[in-house]
Amino acid sequence: MTLLEVVVDSLGALQRAVAGGAQRIELCSRLEVGGVTPTRGLMELAQANTTLPLCVMVRPRGGDFLYDDAELASMRADIAWLKERKVMSAVFGVLRADGSLDVERMRELVALARPLKVTCHRAFDRTPDKLAALDALIELGVERVLTTGGATDAHEGREELRKLVERARGRIAILAGGGVRAHNWRDIVRTSGVREIHSSTVFPLG
Repeated sequence: MTLLEVVVDSLGALQRAVAGGAQRIELCSRLEVGGVTPTRGLMELAQANTTLPLCVMVRPRGGDFLYDDAELASMRADIAWLKERKVMSAVFGVLRADGSLDVERMRELVALARPLKVTCHRAFDRTPDKLAALDALIELGVERVLTTGGATDAHEGREELRKLVERARGRIAILAGGGVRAHNWRDIVRTSGVREIHSSTVFPLG
């Protein structure tokens, strides 16, 4: 079975995703910049309008994934609030200036997020050595990584996604996202072996 996670940045999009058969929701604001932390109002509306598992973006701004002390403080505060809301998962990623995963800061944020699950978002696709980054996420205990395999979209990156699935060996879920649509999701799943897909649109998996 393939699980469909749908990313939404409004109540209307959430309602359409639920009605269309989404099995999990990623909640954020401002999809036009790749998603940032949702407003608290949207978070509360989402929880009032669905019982689906919610994965919530923790990202203080668009752009790169190098954060200063003030931005990291904001992320810590948002994670603490998500714990109070008892969502399924916090979604974040922090990189170093050289593009590698900032393991020290990720370790701190992962520990703060517990007992919530953690998803590393597509900051992962900016890393120069994805197998090394994947190993680091596994060591940190991160449950899931959202990725195209480093390509423009998940269909183009399906062979790289396969390599990540093989490296993961079930220790972390590879969530294929980026351009996943009704016409290509089967090919992505068949080639890569992923069991979870992520899309901004909802479509039947039958």
